[in-house]
Amino acid sequence: MAQRTVGAAPGEAVGREEVSSQQWRWSVLAGMASYLDAGSIVALGAGLALFQTYLELSSTVVGALAAIGPNAVGCAIGAFIGGRLGDRLGRKRIYKYDLLVYAAGVLCVALSFDSLMLFLGVFVIGVAVGADVPTSLALVGEFSPPKSRGRLLGFTQVAWSLGPVVVLVLALVLAPLGLLGIRIVFLHLLVVALITWALRQGLSESPRWQAASAAAAAGTAAGTAAGHGVRQLFSGAHLRALAWTGTIYVFWGLAAGTAGIFTPYFVQTLGAGGQAAGVALSCAGFVISIAVTVLVFMRHADGAHGTRRLLWGVGSVLQIVAYALFLVLPFTIPVIIVNIVLFSAGGALAGEAFYKVFSQELFPTMLRGTAQGFTFGVARVFLGVWSFFVPTLAQVGLGVVGGLLSLFLLVSGVVGFFFMPNTSGKPLELIEAERATA
Repeated sequence: MAQRTVGAAPGEAVGREEVSSQQWRWSVLAGMASYLDAGSIVALGAGLALFQTYLELSSTVVGALAAIGPNAVGCAIGAFIGGRLGDRLGRKRIYKYDLLVYAAGVLCVALSFDSLMLFLGVFVIGVAVGADVPTSLALVGEFSPPKSRGRLLGFTQVAWSLGPVVVLVLALVLAPLGLLGIRIVFLHLLVVALITWALRQGLSESPRWQAASAAAAAGTAAGTAAGHGVRQLFSGAHLRALAWTGTIYVFWGLAAGTAGIFTPYFVQTLGAGGQAAGVALSCAGFVISIAVTVLVFMRHADGAHGTRRLLWGVGSVLQIVAYALFLVLPFTIPVIIVNIVLFSAGGALAGEAFYKVFSQELFPTMLRGTAQGFTFGVARVFLGVWSFFVPTLAQVGLGVVGGLLSLFLLVSGVVGFFFMPNTSGKPLELIEAERATA
């Protein structure tokens, strides 16, 4: 009989690479947090220009709307709170209720007839998805076999891209209905959230969290090492891991968030095309991301350390070039297409998927959600501030925006490549033990 790793999920044996049907099901249900997160971001992006016209919003107000929602500050608040509560109270208590809050926010946006309802709904959506994402990802990381962790967490990134594809296809089909079409798109997210909430009621608590929580409560040596204190994140190996994951995600997220919420807005307001063109181009980017994630990332993310660095390096170069194009070429449909292809392919290899993987691998169980909630939240705060200025900067020209995004991606790429830790294929307990003595 194969020996189990301490705190491992049911069915996980040392060195085992197979993924059970139950583990896939858990990954799907946990990954729906990413679907709803990205879906709400892109739904808002697809309807931003329409809401601006309907409610007569200025560019400054549009920037503020983007800044408080699921793409930014609202999400950050939820991540700070939800990640910590997930470590203190358990993963299940968070993902059991947060989607009901999400559903309430989506309904508010779908029915909004004034700016107050729109702002309130967008903020509530942000808080709900912010709480769900770090908790759900911790669950996936904790029940994944060591040599399939990248594959299962990569699958949550497929869900992150699938949400926008469904949203954008709906927005494209419903484009003739104008703002009513966007309201229907948000109602679709309401239905998906409620179905996911119902299916999640059968999910179990993370066995790793249960073991670590019991050890901490009993005051054992293992529990003392695992610890609850947030202060532990800001010293030693934990601080280095927090700085590294935070840096790569903050700077990458500025570009990804801009692409996700502002692409249709740029295309329409800067005269490159209409609402349908902007939505179609944005949708194509997410389809490319899904394809590269499935065909490349999920197949190789659990490979050797050198393989991970190669994926990151190639992806970083593609993304930097994608936005550097706007420094030398006009904002036309052919240039936008090249930008979308390069950024989407590169982002699948050197972006959020690897951030998710390392956020599970580099922190102990009782601090895993807290750490990811912190870096996820900080990234969304930065994105919120940036989003506030993007519409105004875009009026000057996409060259300014493109140049800054290229610089952000360069920082993320260099830091990620040269300081990437070697954790591939190792059980979480082994990684924790190695880092405790580092």
